[in-house]
Amino acid sequence: MIAVLQRAASAAVQVEEKTVGEIGQGLLILLGVAQEDSKEDAELLAKKILACRIFSDENDKMNLSVRDVQGGVLVVSNFTLLANYAHGNRPDYMRAAKPQEANALYEYFVELIRRDGTEVATGEFGADMRVHLVGDGPVTIVMDSNELKKKKENHV
Repeated sequence: MIAVLQRAASAAVQVEEKTVGEIGQGLLILLGVAQEDSKEDAELLAKKILACRIFSDENDKMNLSVRDVQGGVLVVSNFTLLANYAHGNRPDYMRAAKPQEANALYEYFVELIRRDGTEVATGEFGADMRVHLVGDGPVTIVMDSNELKKKKENHV
């Protein structure tokens, strides 16, 4: 599972010119689900994202999490994060999970963030969406659940 986190002053997503999700300060998360992903991947990413200290404190140091600033999270599904671009000029998306499995893990990830008490907004899975971001920083971080699993395995 791949998540692209973008620190936001505000963010919104529209489907057919109608806003379906929006937040003020917080995180815009583009989430890609791979074929081999499981609930463990969603759990590892959600835990890391909620604790990730990428918001500025009173000394202008990135020392606070989205929880600490009581920010919102806008989660937008994005299978193109799983693109294979190594061969030719047209990427393939064979690594991406099939829509039904991807949606189930996407919904599970969203539920994990909600359970934490964090405000969550979403796009519409599988829809053609327009994502609007007023970036804060800019601060953009790419997280891969496979990297988190490797770290976990090395510490067992």
